Amino acid sequence: MSFDKSVIVKALSKVIDPNSGQDIITMSMVRDLEIDGNNINFSLELPALESKNKADLNFACLQAVQEVYPSAEVNVHMIAAAPGLQQQPKSPTSHIRNIIAVASGKGGVGKSTISVNLALGLKQLGAKVGLIDADLYGPSIPTMLGLQGQRPQVKQVYDQPKIIPLEAYGMPVMSIGFIIEPEQAVVLRGPRLSGIIKQFFNDTIWPELDYLVVDLPPGTGDIQLSLVQTVPVTGAVLVTTPQEVAIADAIKAMNMFLLPSVNVPILGVVENMSWFTPAELPENKYYLFGEGGGKRLAKASNSALLGQVPIVQHIREAGDEGQPAILRDIPQATAALQEVARNAARQVAVRNETKGPTQIVKLNN
Repeated sequence: MSFDKSVIVKALSKVIDPNSGQDIITMSMVRDLEIDGNNINFSLELPALESKNKADLNFACLQAVQEVYPSAEVNVHMIAAAPGLQQQPKSPTSHIRNIIAVASGKGGVGKSTISVNLALGLKQLGAKVGLIDADLYGPSIPTMLGLQGQRPQVKQVYDQPKIIPLEAYGMPVMSIGFIIEPEQAVVLRGPRLSGIIKQFFNDTIWPELDYLVVDLPPGTGDIQLSLVQTVPVTGAVLVTTPQEVAIADAIKAMNMFLLPSVNVPILGVVENMSWFTPAELPENKYYLFGEGGGKRLAKASNSALLGQVPIVQHIREAGDEGQPAILRDIPQATAALQEVARNAARQVAVRNETKGPTQIVKLNN
């Protein structure tokens, strides 16, 4: 009987890597697959040969192949990653191509609204997108996506608990709002905050993604530092209103990402609440919070103005109703949000063409 490599690969795609929760084919762990008569030989690359689940993985591979080819002699050769990679083991998020942090210097500028609509806008462009609500003190994304009261499931992967994110509009989403009660106050110190952020990345089964958008809390605190110490952040999107007090605080957030020890590129700036146009006077623009703040921040960060989003009542209503504005046909608003997503995707592509991969930050506490 002849064996088909594509059938073997499909069978092995059912074997789960305990580190990421993804299958071993997606994680590129299978090497040198060869068929020699009745023998099927391949190597399985592990972070280290003393990996805790080595025996379980070996048995799972044998079982998966023999389910499709019962007569095969399956030989799995366990190998360690190259020496350089052993010092930096493959991240559980290595199958996520880009991690975008959405940040602001102060609250109330519409950062979560921009995060949700940015993620869905990138999805509309045909990308595979996920969303993390990292604003642990004030999680609002469950409301904005109509997921209030829902709880994520936990799956055991070789005796390790892994979280399965919830899904909204075909997009995987994770938030502390799925774990606590809506009225429950989040009172946590730095180490616990850091632990939750790490769980959202390392202990959550994220599918293969082009973009993972992370909605950060305002400011430059423990959560921001935990993020850059946990995963390589592709770049940051800064959200501000045009007014001077918002710009002053946004510059602080910008400077945190640009610290030499952090070195996360600024992808661009979204100016939210740029002007107000009454529905009955569609040609009029009232600059309630001033003008030009987004452009000044983009210039200061040596980045691009990704878009200007006006004050539109329907944007607020859409968020409250769990159906974000970018999914509706809202005059002025929908087109502005789609422009933000297009420009963000373009800036990510430029960043990846002109800069090397972002490294996980090592900070001396």
